[in-house]
Amino acid sequence: MSQGRKSDSEHHELEIPIAKLKPGMYVVSISSENGSLSVKSEGYVLNVAGINQLIQSGISHVVVDPSREKRTETIDKVLPDIGASALDKSREKPDVSLEQEMKAASKLYNNAKDLQLKMIHAITEGKVIDVEAIEESTNAIVDSIFRNQDALSCLSRLRIKDEYLVEHSLNASILMTIFAKHLDVDRATIEQLALGAFLHDIGKVMIPDEILNKPGKLTSPEYEIIKNHVSLGVNILQETPHISHMVMSMIKEHHERIDGSGYPLQLSADSISKYGRMMAIVDSYDAMTAERVYRTGLHPITAFKNLIKESPTCYDDALVEQFIQCLGVYPVGTLVELNSGKLGLISRLNKKKPLHPYVRVFYNTRLKQAIAMEEMDLSRSKYKDQIDRCIKPEEFNINLLGFFKAAFLD
Repeated sequence: MSQGRKSDSEHHELEIPIAKLKPGMYVVSISSENGSLSVKSEGYVLNVAGINQLIQSGISHVVVDPSREKRTETIDKVLPDIGASALDKSREKPDVSLEQEMKAASKLYNNAKDLQLKMIHAITEGKVIDVEAIEESTNAIVDSIFRNQDALSCLSRLRIKDEYLVEHSLNASILMTIFAKHLDVDRATIEQLALGAFLHDIGKVMIPDEILNKPGKLTSPEYEIIKNHVSLGVNILQETPHISHMVMSMIKEHHERIDGSGYPLQLSADSISKYGRMMAIVDSYDAMTAERVYRTGLHPITAFKNLIKESPTCYDDALVEQFIQCLGVYPVGTLVELNSGKLGLISRLNKKKPLHPYVRVFYNTRLKQAIAMEEMDLSRSKYKDQIDRCIKPEEFNINLLGFFKAAFLD
C-alpha cells in the first residue's frame, strides 16, 4: 500500500491494489494495469461482482477514502460501471479514418486467409507450420486494429459460406484483439491473444469434412470425433517451436465451460484461465453469427442474447458484459434497415448512445434503388431515422460484397 495523501477536501485517501478492495469501500479514482489509465470516478463498491468487473476491465489499483467506508446494507449510492465508463473515457479517436484504413485492412484480411490455407495444406501434408509467418500476420492485424478497429471489424462481417474454417479463425483473431484492447490489456499480451485465436481451431483440419460440415444433427460418435479437434490442435502445436503457454491455454480451454460441462477436461470456474474464458466467448459468438453451408448465421443481437442466457453457467458473465460493450449493440459492419426504408451498414459505434450508432446508407427499399451514400449519425436530431431491424443481404437480393468494395475499396 502506498503512502496516503490529502485530497482537496482534506479526506485521507489511500491507494490500494484491486485485490484489497472490498464491498462498502468508497472509491475516489482508478488506474489500469499498464499505468496508462488514471480516471477520477467516485462511488461506493456495492458487491464482489462490481469488484470482479473492475478486475476484468484491467483495473490494477484504486484510491479509496477510508473515512467514508460503510456497511454495504447502509449504502445509498452505488459505484457506477467504472470498468466500462472509465475505459471509454480513456479511448482516443482512431489514428486514421475508416476509408484510409480499409484498403490496408482488406489486403491484410486476404493475406491472412491465404496464410490459413497454406497452414491447412502444411498440416494435411504432415509438415511443420510456419508460426513466424502467422505471428507476423496476426501482429499486422493488431496494428490495423490499433489504427482503426472498425475496418477489420467490417470485413469480419462479410462472410462466405464455404470458407468457414478459414474465416472463423481469422475473425476470432480480429474479435479477440478488439476485445482485449477494450479491456486495456498490454500490447505484447494482445499480440499473443491474436495468435492464439488464429490457431485455436487448428485441430479441425484433421476432422473429416463430411462430419465437420454435416447439415443435420451429429450422432454421438460424430460429436466425439468433433470434440477431438482440441487434443489434435494441441498435438500439432506441441511439435511447433516458440508457442507460448498462453496460446496453448487458449487452444486447450476454448470449449471448457464455467459449470464444468465443457470439454475435453471438464474444467470449471477458476480452473479456466481468463484468456480461455475470453476465447470461449469469442469462439461461440463468431460461430453463432457465421454463415454456414447448412444454416444461416444469427444476427449479432440474437447471439448476444444467447451468450447472456448461458451466463454464468457456461460463460463468465462479467466478460460477456464487457464483450457486448466492446462490440456495441449493433456491431460495426452489421446491415440494418432504418424506419425510413433506407438500408445501410453500421460504420461507427456511439459509446454514449449505443442504440444510435453511425450508419452508412446506400439503398432505399421503398424506391427499390440505390441512393447517394451518406453517413448518418443517428444520435443527431437532424436525422429522424432510427434502426428498425438487422437484416440479411439476401432479403433484398443485394450484393453486399460488391457494395462494400465500391464504398471503401475502389
